[in-house]
Amino acid sequence: MRATVAICTHNRASDLQEALLSLLHQRFGEPFEVLVVDNGSTDRTEQTVLDFQRSVSFPVRYLYEERLGLSVARNRAIREAKGEYILFLDDDAVASGDWIGGIVSVFDGNPRIGCVGGKIEPAWDGEAPSWLPPENRSLYTILDYSDDIREMRGAIPFGANVAFRRSLFDSMAMFREDLGRVGSNLLSSEESELIERIRAEFLVYYTPHASVLHKIHRSRMSRKWLLRRIYWQGVSKAVSSKSKSRLFAESLLKVPTFVLLSIPVLYDRRRLFRNVSRIAYNNGLISGILKTYQ
Repeated sequence: MRATVAICTHNRASDLQEALLSLLHQRFGEPFEVLVVDNGSTDRTEQTVLDFQRSVSFPVRYLYEERLGLSVARNRAIREAKGEYILFLDDDAVASGDWIGGIVSVFDGNPRIGCVGGKIEPAWDGEAPSWLPPENRSLYTILDYSDDIREMRGAIPFGANVAFRRSLFDSMAMFREDLGRVGSNLLSSEESELIERIRAEFLVYYTPHASVLHKIHRSRMSRKWLLRRIYWQGVSKAVSSKSKSRLFAESLLKVPTFVLLSIPVLYDRRRLFRNVSRIAYNNGLISGILKTYQ
């Protein structure tokens, strides 16, 4: 089996159906399987997968994982995968026709490549927010790293469109299960932690020729949601940090500085939001460190 397409899902049956349907149009001539890990869903997820299974000629497997957590679900997919390469597709993403083939061809080009990420284009639920600062676009899982296939340096692929050589996990630990989303929290950094470990021994590549569309629902198109996402980014950084004492001290020292910097920009909404974002991230760092000592 050349590839396993793994989709981890939680209560998104409608989105999942669109993700699965996009796999019908793959221009990939070699064997692949689809693996759906249902992470404790209570909607029509199972029936959606079974209906799709009956309508296609390639193998589709449904697995129920009752222990909540995105990292838990992804690790279940890695353990169950039969493909030479494991391609993760978010349940709210839609794959382009060359998605599987584009990723597999990059892996085939160099046995030292351990991880491949592809382009992720946003599918906004309406107009893109005009207030969104450019530096925060990546928090919406948007990735356009290069117009060419190249090694990723100083950046990582995102989980909506990332693939791994399965043999890596014969000797390397999988996703850290104390990181990654669980239920409604926005804890992250499980991808960056794993990919940095992979990068120490293998190459990490990007291809623009294996793109996906990633839906951004209207509920996430607000400053309130973005500040919450930034806060959890801080929590994630703290939980994954190996220098928690130093990070805690630095974060505490920044609190009065951020507050004072907000005063001169009270009437400039863009500059004020940027500073409030820094405060939210810093608060997340402090909260994340305190949680690890509870």
